[in-house]
Amino acid sequence: MLFNSINFAFFLPIIFILYWFITNKSLKLQNALLLISSYYFYSCWDWRFLFLLVFSTLLDYYTGLKMQDTNQQKYKQFWFWLSISVNLGFLGVFKYYNFFAESFADALSHAGLNVNPLTLNIILPVGISFYTFHGLSYVIDIYKNRIKAERNFIDYAVFVSFFPLLVAGPIERATHLLPQIKNKRNFDYKKSVDGLRQILWGLFKKVVIADNCATFADQIFNNSANSSGSTLLLGAIFFTFQIYGDFSGYSDIALGTARLFGIELLRNFAYPYFSRDIAEFWRRWHISLSSWFRDYLYIPLGGSKGGTWMKVRNTFIIFIVSGFWHGSNWTFIVWGVLNAIYFLPLLLMEKNRDNLGIVAQGKLLPTLKEVYQILITFSLTVIAWIFFRSEDIQHALSYISGVFSKSLFTLPKDTPYYLIILILFFIVIEWFGREQNYAIAKFGFTWKRPIRWTFYTFIVFLLGMYMKTEETPFIYFQF
Repeated sequence: MLFNSINFAFFLPIIFILYWFITNKSLKLQNALLLISSYYFYSCWDWRFLFLLVFSTLLDYYTGLKMQDTNQQKYKQFWFWLSISVNLGFLGVFKYYNFFAESFADALSHAGLNVNPLTLNIILPVGISFYTFHGLSYVIDIYKNRIKAERNFIDYAVFVSFFPLLVAGPIERATHLLPQIKNKRNFDYKKSVDGLRQILWGLFKKVVIADNCATFADQIFNNSANSSGSTLLLGAIFFTFQIYGDFSGYSDIALGTARLFGIELLRNFAYPYFSRDIAEFWRRWHISLSSWFRDYLYIPLGGSKGGTWMKVRNTFIIFIVSGFWHGSNWTFIVWGVLNAIYFLPLLLMEKNRDNLGIVAQGKLLPTLKEVYQILITFSLTVIAWIFFRSEDIQHALSYISGVFSKSLFTLPKDTPYYLIILILFFIVIEWFGREQNYAIAKFGFTWKRPIRWTFYTFIVFLLGMYMKTEETPFIYFQF
């Protein structure tokens, strides 16, 4: 079930009414409703994989209890490594087995040995990377004595499978979400209206910006060999806004939907394309994943406290793993390596925390220096996204080579000027809303109500005007 589908438009208000008007007297009933609705939401993709989700949930729930109740370290370690192994094993089989098998066969072919790798004809379960990381963080936190095991299975199951975040995050922590699930929630009109406003902006990002950028980005990337440098550059920029509008749009809808049920999810995006360096970009892009890798991989490896070699090693590990998390293709690994190369000079010169605040905070416009920094960071990001989008490394290299050809200084072919205008409108709204959790959180609050509602109506008009006739899935569903 897609957030941008008719089915969800019926599903959400039904669950909302049941939640606040039928089960509102009992927290247990509310949580049971959330769990049932979440399982139904997930089964709409493929009901067979619901069993995998339930099994993973049961495994980590039981593991947490066994680690909590034992006094012997060896038994605690046994249950810990059992859960880690099974979770990563499922992820490895469904997501990475074919990649490793084919890569191994390719390596042997270069050595003169031709083999036919045994591959699996399986579908990647939607959201497996996200709910697996929910469970991993929970088990690790119990093992490290950071939290106590949750004894109420329904509460824990809601933490893992809460439908707004189930298939594409944000990746939640038990310390943040479980207390909200266990505590009584009261209806808050202002919070609900705020949630609807964030859903509206998320739909605009997805339907108007991402889906329309996708049309032209796909055309250009699929015909890159016959396109001019300027057209290729335009295609890369369109994909840059497609992936941001698509993923941050999903996150906005997820956060807004959760707020309708009195739950606050972790913020996942903070205007990353206004970043002044790559370090700031990664503090603002897919925040829940970046912070997950920081806390559960980078810091345990020693972080940036060691010598130069350790800093370099840990930086490459964290970015390569991040790239590999996104998919089983060498393009994702190269994308991770490239971002590590971008990041390292800042880390080694101890400038990776120079830009912690909001750009031009309290000001209408940025300085010329900030404009330059934003453009350089954005340009580096666009180049990296080319690897992310390309079919393979050769495609990415030829695409980049085509961008930096003499034809870069010609006019792009068949330029969709209406889309450029929409992107500029989008950038302006995001800029003026950059100090808020999402762009239109406070946008127009000083306006009179008729004018403010005219703006909301205009956004709805754009949704109807530029919505695709077919349902378009979110990019991160494949991860």
